[in-house]
Amino acid sequence: MRQKRILVTGGAGFLGSHLCDRLVANGSDVICLDNFFTGDKKNIYQLLDKPNFELIRHDVTFPLYVEVDEIYNLACPASPVYYQKDPIQTTKVNVLGAINMLGMAKRVNAKILQASTSEVYGDPEEHPQKESYWGRVNPIGPRSCYDEGKRCAETLFFDYYQQNQVNIRVIRIFNTYGPRMSIDDGRVVSNFIVQALRGEDITIYGDGSQTRSFCYVDDLIDGMWRMMNAPDGFPGPVNLGNQGEFTILELAEKIIAKTGTKSKIIKMPLPENDPVRRKPDTTLAEEKLGWKPVHQLDEGLDKTIAYFKKTLETN
Repeated sequence: MRQKRILVTGGAGFLGSHLCDRLVANGSDVICLDNFFTGDKKNIYQLLDKPNFELIRHDVTFPLYVEVDEIYNLACPASPVYYQKDPIQTTKVNVLGAINMLGMAKRVNAKILQASTSEVYGDPEEHPQKESYWGRVNPIGPRSCYDEGKRCAETLFFDYYQQNQVNIRVIRIFNTYGPRMSIDDGRVVSNFIVQALRGEDITIYGDGSQTRSFCYVDDLIDGMWRMMNAPDGFPGPVNLGNQGEFTILELAEKIIAKTGTKSKIIKMPLPENDPVRRKPDTTLAEEKLGWKPVHQLDEGLDKTIAYFKKTLETN
């Protein structure tokens, strides 16, 4: 039986590298595509000598021509620190990247999965968020390049599905954490762990009462793989995330206890358009994919703290 040939855009990033690990281990022939704006070669060192792994440096805002069976479109800066550095480029990656990858999927008759985001819900009035909720997003705020870029990408995916019968899959990823997160990406889990391990004050934006749900990376990758391999006829969108809901203050206190740091908690002004509550309704993923996260926050934090401890020691 012929190996599946799979393209992963953003394959050297946090999620992309974990996905490449899984696909290579499954015996698929994997092409990892990344322009290394936020991706890191260190994330894929362990794969470079594998006969079924190939690396291409490329920007998805430009067309690409390769013959593949499946495309996982993950290319996009995913943390506010990175996507707000160049908001025009962030919009281009989301929109032009989607157009280029969908065009290729149409040409070679490939299945294509879009890594969308819970940010399409904005600062939600519905809680927890179901896929049927349309969202509450500011189209001209500091986060709009990412939020609206991802929303437009979803529109393009469903237009290609309805107009050209492209075999699409759309997932909406909620807060995910784990090894290979960047030290300086500004996301809450990595921020708190790095600050705690360095003995610095832990910065909370707002009063810490805002909530998030935290999904461990292995669970997310399993959900992503299941969505790509689900029977045809279910394009999504489908939420992937952990339903455990914690305040930011609770997260900070957990990390302080686990690291044994003497760091103090310092409160800073809440960024503009920062969502107050965020929690997925994952009923659809359970029904359609048989998927449920298995890692609890404590277990995932232990693994992530161990990773950052090692990373800080070697830097």
